[in-house]
Amino acid sequence: MNAETATIRYCTRCVMPDTKPDLHFNDEGVCSACTTFENRAEVDWQSRRTELEQILSRYRKSDGSHWDCVIPVSGGKDSTYQVIRMLQLGMTPLCVVSTTCDLSEYGRKNIQNLKNLGVDCIEFSPNPRVRATLNRIGLTQVGDISWPEHVGIFTIPVRVATQYEIPLIIWGENSQNEYGGPAASQESPTLDRRWLEEFGGLLGLRVSDVVGMEGIRTRDLVPYRYPEDDALKRVGVTGLFLGHYLPWDGYSNALLAQAHGMVTYHSTVEGSCVNYENLDNHQTGIHDYFKFLKFGFGRTSDIASLHIRRGRISRQDGMAIVRKHDGKFPWIYLDKSLEEILHPLDMDVAQFTKVCDRFTNKKIFKTDARGRLLKDRKGNLQKINDDNSIS
Repeated sequence: MNAETATIRYCTRCVMPDTKPDLHFNDEGVCSACTTFENRAEVDWQSRRTELEQILSRYRKSDGSHWDCVIPVSGGKDSTYQVIRMLQLGMTPLCVVSTTCDLSEYGRKNIQNLKNLGVDCIEFSPNPRVRATLNRIGLTQVGDISWPEHVGIFTIPVRVATQYEIPLIIWGENSQNEYGGPAASQESPTLDRRWLEEFGGLLGLRVSDVVGMEGIRTRDLVPYRYPEDDALKRVGVTGLFLGHYLPWDGYSNALLAQAHGMVTYHSTVEGSCVNYENLDNHQTGIHDYFKFLKFGFGRTSDIASLHIRRGRISRQDGMAIVRKHDGKFPWIYLDKSLEEILHPLDMDVAQFTKVCDRFTNKKIFKTDARGRLLKDRKGNLQKINDDNSIS
C-alpha cells in the first residue's frame, strides 16, 4: 500500500490489492499471482504428469500389503479431486480427515460422499473443549478464529503418515503459487515443516506459545504438534503438492467433484461469490471477514481473481462482484447465525465486534473526524478506495 497517498493499489490485471502479504507488483502494476499463472503456459504438463507417475510407482505397493499414500481430505472440491485422481492413477490411499471446528451438514455429507468413492478413511476429531479455547485464543491473539484448524490440517495427516508408516502424502494446491507469494515457495513441489511454519497460517503464533493461555496444557496440544524430525526421517515422509504436477483449477475441480456426488450450497456462500467451496465449517465466514479487516480483501477477491486469470470474467465484472459480496459483516454463514457460531467460544456479538475493531486496519477503511470507523446499519465498513482511484 502506498503510505504517502493512503490509497490501496490494485493489480491492473486481476482485483488483488497490494495489502495482501507476500504479493508483489511489477512495473506494469501486475501482481505476482498473475505473472505466476501466466508462466504456467510454459510448463510441460505432460512431462510433469510423467514425473508424477514415476514418483507414484516408487511408492505403490505391488503386493497390496499396505496403503500407498495419505491424502488429507475435508470432502470439499479439492480433496475430492485429489482422491479421484489418485484412484485413477492406481493408488490405494488412506484418507485423513482433520475434523473442522464447527462442522456443517454440507461438510458431513461431503465427507461421507468422499468415503463412498471407495477409500479407507480415518476421521480425527480433536477435543472440542480444547478446540473452542484455541479458537478464542486465535481470534483474540492473532485475529484468526481458524488458527487451530489451519495447524491441524497440516499436522494431523503427517502424524498419521508417521504412525502408520506411509511415507507419501498427497496435498492439493501450493497456495503460494495459486494466490501469490515468494518465488521459491511458489515453485516448491513439496510441503514440509519449513513450509508449514512460513505459510501454513500460524501468523507468528507457535503451538508452544499457547501453553498456559486460558488453561491450555502441553498434553492438550498433541494433535497440533508436527512430528519430530527423527520420526519423519525414519519413515521417509514426503509431502507432494498435486498442483505442481497437474494443472490446478478450483472450478474444474468442483465440476468433477460434483459429478462424483459432492453437494453444494443452495445459494452463494456468504462472503463469497460461488456456492461450491468453504462448505464444511460455520466459522469460515469469521475467518474470511478478519482477512478483510486486516488487508481489505476477502474470499470474493480471491475467487474473482482466479476466474479473471483464466479468462472466465473480465476485470471490470470482477470488481463489481467484489463490491457486491466482499467483506460483509458475518451475521450468518451457511444458514447459522453469528450468535450460534460464537456460543462455543463463550463470546457474544458485542464482544466479537470489539475484537473486530481492534484488528481493523484503519489506514484502509474510512473513519470520521475522531478516527472512529464508519459503518452502515448492518455493521459493514467502507474501504478508502475499491479500485485504483479514490472512491
